[in-house]
Amino acid sequence: MLIGSGIWASPEARELIRRRDAGGLVRLGRRHRGWRQTDLGACIGCSPSTVSRLESNKRVLDLELLRAAAEAVGVPSPVLAAACGLATVPVPAPTTVARDAPRDTEEEPMHRRTLLTAAGAAIPASLLGRVDEALAITPPPSGDRAPLDARLARARHHFDAGRHLALLPTFPDLLGDAHQAAARSRSGLDYARLSACYSLETQVLSKIGKYDTARITADRATTYASLSGSPIAAAAAARELAVVLRHQDQASHARQLVLDAATTVESTGLVNQAQAAAYAQMLCTTAYNAAHTGDRGQALVMIAEARRVVRGLPAMPPPGRLFPVSPAQVELYAVGVHWALGDPGAALDAGRKLRPAMFPTPERTARMHTDRARVHWMAGQPDETAEELLAAASASRAEVRDRPSIRRIADGLVVRHPRAAGARELSLTLTR
Repeated sequence: MLIGSGIWASPEARELIRRRDAGGLVRLGRRHRGWRQTDLGACIGCSPSTVSRLESNKRVLDLELLRAAAEAVGVPSPVLAAACGLATVPVPAPTTVARDAPRDTEEEPMHRRTLLTAAGAAIPASLLGRVDEALAITPPPSGDRAPLDARLARARHHFDAGRHLALLPTFPDLLGDAHQAAARSRSGLDYARLSACYSLETQVLSKIGKYDTARITADRATTYASLSGSPIAAAAAARELAVVLRHQDQASHARQLVLDAATTVESTGLVNQAQAAAYAQMLCTTAYNAAHTGDRGQALVMIAEARRVVRGLPAMPPPGRLFPVSPAQVELYAVGVHWALGDPGAALDAGRKLRPAMFPTPERTARMHTDRARVHWMAGQPDETAEELLAAASASRAEVRDRPSIRRIADGLVVRHPRAAGARELSLTLTR
């Protein structure tokens, strides 16, 4: 029997070793680190659905991938070997899972610099503290006489430009005034505005990886959207809640939530472009959620239907549309769908014709580049990954700096491929 201390000598680990469940050990290490399947996939260059299959399959189908995943989450080599039936030797020293796995001596200085860079890029705690306070006790009215619609439009402009540090401080006052307006009028329109405020707050919190807080704002967006009676507001809230649920490893619940919203929007008859755009967005989100659960059939059917729906929409969405969906945006979702399905070739094909001019905002342009960067990283192409990340940072540095999943790829590239074309420039870009 293996001996040792820490998590790898726990009863759960010993039972996994006894059952020869190497994938279960990877899952145990990932959860101990507080990682999602998306996080581990980004670290080793594969999709969340591939990680799910790796963790749930007791048969070792891809030894190299298993080794990479085990190393990333800190499974000791003797423990992994025993779980694979390759060894029964005792673990030579006590082992615990650390937040950062040991690095080669050559990598340690660069790794330290990378960690300092990441720490410097964090959203200030004071800003997040104000958000938490505003959720605990509804803020009082601010006294700002500017129309709520204009202020909400400015807030969306900050989001579209990647100005998260400028956006977060605006929410307490915006929420206080939106709550006051809804309480006074109890009209569907004011409830829809209040829901939109919470939906936008959910978007930025999800973007920067604050999913527990985003779950609160998403729930409130859903509640007020229901009170508004607007299927478009309800669809927007459902989408943001689904994003949070997916990041909390509840992809199946996220998929059903968006499917229900899509059915509600479709029942309107899609008589105008705003409704068609909302329906197309629900289809894209459903496709992405299905891909994350490994349901290739539904993912591809939904993205194909989204392509059909957007044929009648303009190439560039009009300003102010709640769902700025276009044919190019659907193709960008197709990139993400194929990436989540673990098919980098199809993902690169889907994104090959996309150009920055096809997207209306810096945030969307940067998202095009980061999605393509994820695919190149999955395909083991560090030079191309760096090129896309630099282009993303040029459009909106926050998309690389503030998004945890993309920041992990950038940091991993700098540490593991310091000689890749663009790696040094990427490191400098993230420290400015």
